[in-house]
Amino acid sequence: MNSWREDQFQALLEKRSEQELFDEAAAIAKSMGFEYCAYGIRMPVPISRPAVAMFNNYSLDWQQCYQERGFLEIDPTVQHGLRSVLPLLWSSETVENSPEFWEEARAHGLHFGWAQAARDAAGAVGMLTLARGNDDVSSQEFDANKYKMAWLAQVVHVGMSGLLTPKMAPESGVLLTSREREVLRWTAEGKTAYEVGQILAVSERTVNFHINNVVAKLGASNKIQAAVKAASLGLLF
Repeated sequence: MNSWREDQFQALLEKRSEQELFDEAAAIAKSMGFEYCAYGIRMPVPISRPAVAMFNNYSLDWQQCYQERGFLEIDPTVQHGLRSVLPLLWSSETVENSPEFWEEARAHGLHFGWAQAARDAAGAVGMLTLARGNDDVSSQEFDANKYKMAWLAQVVHVGMSGLLTPKMAPESGVLLTSREREVLRWTAEGKTAYEVGQILAVSERTVNFHINNVVAKLGASNKIQAAVKAASLGLLF
């Protein structure tokens, strides 16, 4: 297991493009007995419509159907991944909750699968899915590979996040001073500039100076948006 992990770690993180990284992940999925592989990442910003990128080797028909039917919004594996990092095996229970989605998936050859989410400090959520048309994932197979799957999902996410976050959420690279973080944390708690000044023993003018700097750095329209962005991107700590 350790040898496998070290070899695959190097093979994945040496890739210099998202497509190369995904292709390597798909090759690893195939070696684990899964003909299909998919990876999706959702950035924490913009809040109203987070940036999303997806990679997969599904059939073109299923990709088109998934997009045209808006399945991203109802895909139960995606909904699970946004809430939990526990593995999700496709089961009768998941099928019951979204019959229309699963009927279409099976019509395109996707019968059995396994999804595993991962998260990072910048707030990005990723999910790796392995699927196949034949042979259910038995409890023995699950027990033998669950740690490998969790590790693989996390490494793929680390690699993809490193490549994609600077492009999809450039604000994540903003550097805030310790004082700017301190002022913004209290602002996020609903404190006025005057109240923050009293707490930090500085003038209201100084507080507003730091807030204006943060608003400019994050490309925000006001201090509320700046506080939300910074919190979502993990910049307050």
